[in-house]
Amino acid sequence: MAGSGQDRSILDDFEAEQTDLRDLLLTLAEDEWLTPTPAEGWDVRDTVSHLADTEEIAHDTATGGPRQLNTEAAAFDSGDAFTLSGVEKGRDLAGPDVLDWWWQAAAKNRAALGGLDTSARVPWGLGMGWRAFVTARLMEHWAHGLDIHSATGRPAVDTDRLRHVAWIGINALPYAYGVVGVTPPAGRTLRFDLVGPNGDTWSIGPADATDTVSGPAGEWCRLAVQRIARDEAPNLRAEGPLADLALSSARAFL
Repeated sequence: MAGSGQDRSILDDFEAEQTDLRDLLLTLAEDEWLTPTPAEGWDVRDTVSHLADTEEIAHDTATGGPRQLNTEAAAFDSGDAFTLSGVEKGRDLAGPDVLDWWWQAAAKNRAALGGLDTSARVPWGLGMGWRAFVTARLMEHWAHGLDIHSATGRPAVDTDRLRHVAWIGINALPYAYGVVGVTPPAGRTLRFDLVGPNGDTWSIGPADATDTVSGPAGEWCRLAVQRIARDEAPNLRAEGPLADLALSSARAFL
C-alpha cells in the first residue's frame, strides 16, 4: 500500500515531463526518427528505445519483477553493452511503434511507483530511496529529451521541473567525486543558489555554507547531466574550492 508520509507530487511532475516528450514525438515525420542526436551513434529512435527499455527495467526493479537492473546488467560484459542491448530492440521497429512501446512502459512504471510506499528502497545499483529513484527517472527523460529537441530543431523550454534535476545533481556530487577520483577539501560545506526559469531562487544546502554555486538552474542541470561542459556554462559562479570542484566534477548518472 502506498504510504502517505511523504510528498508524492514528484509523480505528477514525472508524468508531465514524459507527456511533454510524447507531445514532441507525436509531431515527428517518419524520417525525423532517424535523425542523429548529440549522443554519438544514437538517433531519435534509439533514444526513445533506450527510454522504453529502461522504463521496463525500472518497473521490474521497483516491483521485484524478472528484469531487475542488477541481474540484467550482470549478463553483459560492460555497462555500454547492456545499454546498447536495449537500444537495439527498437531498431527493427518504426518510430511510432517505438513511441507506443515507450509510452506503455512509462505508464506502467508510473503506476507501479505510485503504488509503492515512499519509504521503499529500490535496488537500483547500490540502492535508492523512493524520491531519488523517481527523480532519477525524471532526470533521464529530461536529459534525453534535450538530445531529441536538439536533433529535431525544436528548442527545449525549461520548466520548474528542473528543481528535481538540480536536486539530484547536487545529491550525486559524492558519487561524481568518486568517479573523477578527487577528495573534497576538508571542512568545507556547499550551498547552491540557483535561479529557476521563472526568476525565483532555489537554495539547496546549508545557509551558513562556506562555499556557494550560483547562477541559472538550467545551466547547472545541463552540466550535471553532461549535456554541456563547464566552459559552456559561463553564468555559473563558484565561490570557494568545494564549489569549484562541484562544477568541474558534476555527474548525475552512471
